[in-house]
Amino acid sequence: MNRLRFLLARTLRDEAALQTLSVPQAHFLAQFAGKSVALVGNARALAQTAHGDAIDNHDIVIRINRAPIPSAQSHGARTDILALATSLPDADRARLNPSRLAWFSPKRKRLDFATATSPGFYLHPLPDYEALKARLAAPPTTGAMLIELLARSKLARLSLYGFDFFASQSLSGRRSAAQVPHDFKAEAEFVAALTLRDRRITRIA
Repeated sequence: MNRLRFLLARTLRDEAALQTLSVPQAHFLAQFAGKSVALVGNARALAQTAHGDAIDNHDIVIRINRAPIPSAQSHGARTDILALATSLPDADRARLNPSRLAWFSPKRKRLDFATATSPGFYLHPLPDYEALKARLAAPPTTGAMLIELLARSKLARLSLYGFDFFASQSLSGRRSAAQVPHDFKAEAEFVAALTLRDRRITRIA
């Protein structure tokens, strides 16, 4: 798909056309089979830890949006997959240098051509977003969508870093929990129930 066709599909909200740019979900999930995965959220509290080496020692490291990394000591340095729900400035793209990009926001108008045509690009299906939104009774965060999706894979271990459900706010902005459209209490309960049910998943910090 060339840039003009992409812009037209995005403008017309032609989901079927946009999905042709994505690898199938089964293909995206297959990469995690038997792997240890670190999912790094953007909670400010993570900056006060020394989890960096542990994060980088996972087989696959996934970060979210612009993924601030105050120090390698707390956050690690690797980014294998970057999951986006917002535009990615060129400077952050170069800094993080992810091997694969994924788009999770239902707002397709924010999706840019460079991201959508990157190698191995994954576009999270709208029905999956809507199902989790109904379950939480609020729009899910990218982190919640990732956790739900990764739990469906055959990964060996999923470690959650930087997920305190906005208790310490986010490194990527100054908004309070009341200023964002998510229900962090519902997400915390969802993840707590999931970790009890699925022993592969551990919330580290």
